[in-house]
Amino acid sequence: MVTVVDLSTETTGIDGLVVVTMKQVTDERGTIREFYRESAFVDAGLPSLGPWVQVNVTETVRGAVRGMHGEAMTKLVSVASGRAHGAYVDVRPGSATFGAVVQVDLVPGVQVLVPPGVCNGFQALEDGTQFLYCFDVEWQPDMAGVACTPLDPALGIDWPIAVDPDDQAQVSAKDRSAPRLAELP
Repeated sequence: MVTVVDLSTETTGIDGLVVVTMKQVTDERGTIREFYRESAFVDAGLPSLGPWVQVNVTETVRGAVRGMHGEAMTKLVSVASGRAHGAYVDVRPGSATFGAVVQVDLVPGVQVLVPPGVCNGFQALEDGTQFLYCFDVEWQPDMAGVACTPLDPALGIDWPIAVDPDDQAQVSAKDRSAPRLAELP
């Protein structure tokens, strides 16, 4: 038996942040997912995102948190395997949704389109979670962007696994020491 899930989109409380369910076809052999088909994105009212110029995959242990980073690039993020809890914070100066936080449970087949300047972070919910990032520009060490600590209580992020701020295996020193939302310009 073949099951087809069509591409669908859901707007969020952050302007430009969209949750996308990929087109998926499942049969007895498994599942094929269309990670990105430009015509399907455009037909769904999303921007044309190609070509991607950098694609990263992280493999992360259960309970570890990565982020919150808001570089000057569009990102399309998802998990290739495993599960993650995604968190997104609008830190764009002058944005109508500045300070808004959106949380999304990420499983294979669910993506988030993250506009430039919106911070992206996640917590792996299974060992070996592979988180996939597609970027419309190459990351540079001095590129414009902002970061905030994923541990800022004012964000109200409900990390499913308790985070020990002193555990380097859970959160990096860089992410731990990033500014809080209230400290951003």
